Amino acid sequence: MKLIKTTAAILIATSLGITVMAQKLNSAKVPAAVKTSFEKAYPGIKAVKWEKEKGDFEAGFKQGNNEMSAVFKADGAQVESELEINAATLPATVIVYLKQHYKGAIIKEAAKITKANGEINYEAEVNGKDLLFDSAGKFIKIAQD
Repeated sequence: MKLIKTTAAILIATSLGITVMAQKLNSAKVPAAVKTSFEKAYPGIKAVKWEKEKGDFEAGFKQGNNEMSAVFKADGAQVESELEINAATLPATVIVYLKQHYKGAIIKEAAKITKANGEINYEAEVNGKDLLFDSAGKFIKIAQD
C-alpha cells in the first residue's frame, strides 16, 4: 500500500512539474495583440517558434545570424528580449564569479537580456543552471524556468 501511495505521489508531482514548464504553442493559439507587437518589434521575421510559459508568450527566432527570443504578456506588452551571445563577451566580473563558484565548469550558453524598461541582465548556463547577473556582472540569482 505504501508503494502505491509513493508511486501516486511521484506521478502527481511529475505531472504538475510538466505543466509548469514551457509548452510549445501553435501560432494560431497566440493572441493577436502578441503577434502584432512581435511583428512591430521584429519586422520581417517569419520563422517563429512560440511557447507559453507562466502565462506569457515567448517567441524564439533568428534575426540575421543571432538566436533570439522575446517574451510578451497576453495583451501584447513586451516583457523582455534575449540575445544569445558568445560566452567570451560576458562581463569580466561574470567570468570571475563563475571561476570562483563553479571551478572548471564550462559555460554551455550565454545571453544578454534586455527588459522592457531598458535594464540589462546577463545569463550564463553552467552545470544545468541558468545564472543571472546584472549589467555590471554582479550575481543576482539562479533563474527558475
